[in-house]
Amino acid sequence: MVLDPGSITLLIGLAILLILLAVLFTFVPVMLWISALAAGVRIGIFELVGMRLRRVIPARVVNPLIKAVKAGLDLSTSKLEGHYLAGGNVDRVVNALIAAQRANIDLSFERAAAIDLAGRDVLEAVQMSVNPKVIETPFIAGVAMDGIEVKAKARITVRANIDRLVGGAGEDTVIARVGEGIVSTIGSANNHKKVLENPDMISQTVLSKGLDAGTAFEILSIDIADIDIGKNIGAELQTDQAEADKKIAQAKAEERRAMAVAKEQEMKAKVEEMRAKVVEAEAEVPMALSEALRQGNMGVMDYMNYQNVMADTDMRGSISKATDGDSTNPKRD
Repeated sequence: MVLDPGSITLLIGLAILLILLAVLFTFVPVMLWISALAAGVRIGIFELVGMRLRRVIPARVVNPLIKAVKAGLDLSTSKLEGHYLAGGNVDRVVNALIAAQRANIDLSFERAAAIDLAGRDVLEAVQMSVNPKVIETPFIAGVAMDGIEVKAKARITVRANIDRLVGGAGEDTVIARVGEGIVSTIGSANNHKKVLENPDMISQTVLSKGLDAGTAFEILSIDIADIDIGKNIGAELQTDQAEADKKIAQAKAEERRAMAVAKEQEMKAKVEEMRAKVVEAEAEVPMALSEALRQGNMGVMDYMNYQNVMADTDMRGSISKATDGDSTNPKRD
């Protein structure tokens, strides 16, 4: 079948029209524009095209805007688009605003956007303002004045403070402050039995210190969930002190013993030195005797008398040694 030039021109025109429509529906969110008009949201088709040109996904802005209008919120497209370009979650901010409106919480779009851009979940914060959250601490140990360790676990009921959510401290700070208060309260008790009898004294004392200052939460109550007895720290410290004193005394005794041994060695060295001098002097006696005999200062009889005296001295020494041996080892009959 051969087409005439008019039919070919018509087919080409239809093809170009279909291509243009496809490009139009791809680049211009016509269905989204129709949905916005059906929901009563006044937004122009060229405004949606402008979002495309500004690299903004129109559905991320228009759908939350439709939700906000249906909830009765007065929001503009420029605010939502600006928050999207800043890296925020538009849908979560709108949901938080709707929840705050339903709960009669005064929350502006600027504050909700600031909370979202700060990295906090603004919707969770609003929900926590309505339904308080319970934070449970681990076992926190404190030592009473009598040396007994007391362990306590607390449950902290907090409510989000919207005004301090930006720049306020988080849950870790609240837990740390409560733990510090528990340790301080237990440590100020004269006896651990008082803490066991009245565990509510811990919560009352901690709660009165205003631990939520500067945090993103408002502490509603602090309840002691569990309390237990730990170690006898006082006795352990006394034992460690006694062991340390014992080691110090042993070290001093060892020092004195070493000094005594050194003194004994020194005395032995002196005695050996004196013995050596005596032996040296005794070695010079025969030479002195021979010199005296040679020079005539000593006669033969004097020398004989000297020999007799030495023999008598040796005999008396032998007798005394024998007598000492008999007295130390007496014979039995």
